[in-house]
Amino acid sequence: MSVTIRDVARQAGVSISTVSRVLNDTCPVREDKRRSVIEASRLLGYRPNPAARSLLGKKVGGLGVLLPYVSGEFFTELLHGLDVAAQESKFFLVISTSHGVVDEFKAAIQAMHKRVDGMIVMAPELAADDMASIAKSGTPVSFVNTYVDGLDADVFNFDNYGGAFAVTQHLTALGHRRIAIIKGPSGAGDARERLRGYRAAMAEAGVSDTRRLEFDGDYTQAAGFAAAELIVQTAPRPTAIVAANDYCAAGAISALNDAGLAIPDEVAVTGFDDVPSSQYTLPPLTTVRVPIREFGYQVFRRLVARLEGQVEEDEFRQQVLPVELVVRGSTVGAVSQRGSFR
Repeated sequence: MSVTIRDVARQAGVSISTVSRVLNDTCPVREDKRRSVIEASRLLGYRPNPAARSLLGKKVGGLGVLLPYVSGEFFTELLHGLDVAAQESKFFLVISTSHGVVDEFKAAIQAMHKRVDGMIVMAPELAADDMASIAKSGTPVSFVNTYVDGLDADVFNFDNYGGAFAVTQHLTALGHRRIAIIKGPSGAGDARERLRGYRAAMAEAGVSDTRRLEFDGDYTQAAGFAAAELIVQTAPRPTAIVAANDYCAAGAISALNDAGLAIPDEVAVTGFDDVPSSQYTLPPLTTVRVPIREFGYQVFRRLVARLEGQVEEDEFRQQVLPVELVVRGSTVGAVSQRGSFR
């Protein structure tokens, strides 16, 4: 049975209100009583309820992290960066997921509100009005991978547009022109930015109409596999694939291998994120390296700085972290010697 404030009061020989005043530091208490309460709390192992402390305006020492998922290498790397920053800052993490379902996310926000000092939110499926409501909830919040203008909050994004542009330009520089893209989720801002970067690079290479080269997908291996099966059947067949992320690219590579197509000689493949396993695909994956751990660390430190009063209340940062093209065997090798693919 958990220790209650009533148990502490009985042990210290004081009233419950005195215990509350000491633990919440709401008004002066005689020194001998204060010491008795602190000693009783220590002996009994009493910990004030975080929600109750929050209602009294006290910091609870926890930050909420709301993500679409926690499985997979991307989220593992992100949480690693958050955890390192949390350890340094002496905060604990409260983690919840939405599974990409808006109602689940709203329920998680409601449950977490007032139980943490601040929140880090990645919710690409939420509408702009919902995000604005979260930003004005009274709990400091930092958004990640969010593309909504005018939020009264810090917003951190990767350069999704620039990364997709660079990886597509890499393929056009190798001579490819029939470059298919397996798109990310239609409702996700980062996926829209990657599609926009692909289209811009294709237009620069003289391919202005890419509609027949664009295939629906998401950020899973299954979606990459299914889309690649369709790409293989397309005539004329694309000579390269830009996948929405590394998982999607891994699925595409599996489908191409099943079809007996050589990578990169017959079809080149690229990904996005550079999760740890991307260098171990067969062949190793050309991708866009995202500093995932650093990203998590920076987002956390910024939120802590706001909580500690190091940031002006109305000073909000819109930060885009740079990314880097990483070239591996899924695009170079024999393909680099073959000249133009048209």
